[in-house]
Amino acid sequence: MKEKQTIVPAVVVEGKYDQIRISAYFDCVILVTDGFRIYKRPEQLALIRHYARTTGVVILTDADAAGFQIRGYLKGAVTEGKLYHVYIPGIHGKEKRKTKPSAEGTLGVEGMDREILTEAFRRAGVLELQEKPFEGSPVTPALLYDHGLMGTPDCTLRRRALLEAMQLPPRLSVSGLCEVLSTMTCAEQLSEFLQSYLPYEGGAACS
Repeated sequence: MKEKQTIVPAVVVEGKYDQIRISAYFDCVILVTDGFRIYKRPEQLALIRHYARTTGVVILTDADAAGFQIRGYLKGAVTEGKLYHVYIPGIHGKEKRKTKPSAEGTLGVEGMDREILTEAFRRAGVLELQEKPFEGSPVTPALLYDHGLMGTPDCTLRRRALLEAMQLPPRLSVSGLCEVLSTMTCAEQLSEFLQSYLPYEGGAACS
């Protein structure tokens, strides 16, 4: 079995089966739009913008009209940071799990093999990027407290929202959350993201 290739930018795909396919071949952060639901998911768009400003973001959608519509929406919505546009070829066929081909009769991201996807990433210059350590302070419990993710009446709900937005396991402990977040971002970048996504003005602590 071939070793997974590391992709530094976060990779944005349309659906969970695309996510499964990419995760089988590449080691990277994967963000899912859930198709056109991205239009009504400001928290997911905020996360995509966060990664664009930090690691950069790869837009990888299907080669059909819907895929290009979602790509165009993200291109207009993400105005800061770095976007890499990766395109798959329009190959006619049907994914094994489907009973019939798509409306345009072409394979989506989930139907692409390793060689095609690797070449698509290579053409976009994504595979040449070198991972850089985050410059800044590590994420600590004190930071989570300052943003109302600990010690407040709604801290559990706020942490759950953050975990969902970051696509992290829902049962992470506070220490585990700090450890994982420190590999994804730094305290300064996380603070900026939380101020826009989960604004907190302070409040009473949990009893």
